[in-house]
Amino acid sequence: MSTNKEIKNKIASINSTRKITKAMEMVAASKMRKAKERMLAKRPYSESILHIIGNIASSSPEYTSKYMQERKVQKVGIIVIATDRGLCAGLNANLFRKINKEILHLKQKNIAVELCALGAKALAFCRTTGCTILSANSNLAEKPNLEEIIGAVDGILMSYSEQKIDKLILANNYFVNTVVQKPKLSTLLPLQANNNNSTKIWDYIYEPDAKTLLDSLMQRYIETLAYQGIVENYACEQ
Repeated sequence: MSTNKEIKNKIASINSTRKITKAMEMVAASKMRKAKERMLAKRPYSESILHIIGNIASSSPEYTSKYMQERKVQKVGIIVIATDRGLCAGLNANLFRKINKEILHLKQKNIAVELCALGAKALAFCRTTGCTILSANSNLAEKPNLEEIIGAVDGILMSYSEQKIDKLILANNYFVNTVVQKPKLSTLLPLQANNNNSTKIWDYIYEPDAKTLLDSLMQRYIETLAYQGIVENYACEQ
């Protein structure tokens, strides 16, 4: 039978554990809130820049950006965004399962695949696929630095510009709410910027010309989506 002293010691130990877990809960809630706010703040920017690209493309039929031209698909690039740490349930596993199915589907069509890995777990996964890894970076999620993200993404963008790959896909987890996160594969390039359903198309006055402006906007758009994918994935992780 436990003595009074042993019981009091256990009560004190439990109270101490309660304080620690309460503090951990408060830290986690704060990180979750900040990650969600940052993620939601970036969504309108990526949506707006796509709308502008569609307007300029519609008002400049004399030029079709290289990022919008359809071509025969012989090689596909996939930007894989995952976490830097584990212990986040099936978040990474569900995404990797979806990517594996896509890679298998492409290989059955004799289409080669090259990868860009953003996140330590993404790099570890990419090494298991047997596909070529064009670029990689990690530890970007907590404080995403646009320059570092651009450095990793520009390699695969350059491959697309030089027609070494014919299609570019973004793979990341999409934040629905605090209990629902969905693995998502989105076709980035070639971009279909169609404004047929738009109620209003702006007639922009711009310099220097449609080619320079569209190509630079397209590159900025892809970099923005990679950034958005990282903050979305981090919110899902939290």
